[in-house]
Amino acid sequence: MRPGTEHNVYGRELSEAEIAAGRHRELAGGMWEELGRLQLDFLVGEGLRPQHTLLDVGCGCLRGGVHFVRYLEPGHYYGLDVNASLLKAGYEVELPAAGLAGRLPREHLLQDGSFACERFGRLFDFALAQSVLTHLPAEQVRGCLEGVARALAPGGRFYATFFEAPEGELPAELRHEPGGITSYADRDPFHYRLSDLRALSGPRLYALRYVGEWGHPRSQRMLCLERL
Repeated sequence: MRPGTEHNVYGRELSEAEIAAGRHRELAGGMWEELGRLQLDFLVGEGLRPQHTLLDVGCGCLRGGVHFVRYLEPGHYYGLDVNASLLKAGYEVELPAAGLAGRLPREHLLQDGSFACERFGRLFDFALAQSVLTHLPAEQVRGCLEGVARALAPGGRFYATFFEAPEGELPAELRHEPGGITSYADRDPFHYRLSDLRALSGPRLYALRYVGEWGHPRSQRMLCLERL
């Protein structure tokens, strides 16, 4: 699940019995096939090719990872998450069920709560954080953006979703349709103005491009941050 969110439900470790019962898919937010496939289709449309390397930040139990592992060359997918039990469920349950056992080294899945993406010891072509910034206050958003920047190759692209607030005075809460999610200025799930994320991303780290609508069923918008 999402690094930096130990304080909320995503930090709860699942038992073996809960994993066997499929509870990991619920903890990851449901919409298993729809959101998993959407992530792959979007990044392929943005230029992801099988030879590229991808860092999946907040990969959880591999809802998107199953699709990426199938599409990318063996060993080119890496995932980072705060929740060890979700990583275990992804590797031991979801990958074998999809017929993908053996395409992903176990050491490519890292339990980490501080966005220490450099621990993988390589630079990535692409990175993705789907429904990660939505659970983080501003200082942890900054930590995420800085952590991913340390692991991106020059020109590498980091795609991140967020609940968007209009420019001007930041509203205390917003309802997003479709999806019916209410986001907040001061608690999870968080919303941000584009100008907030531009300031948090740092002008020396990224060139920011607003993608906006990308088909997310809960109205999260997309950013592209290109490593300078």
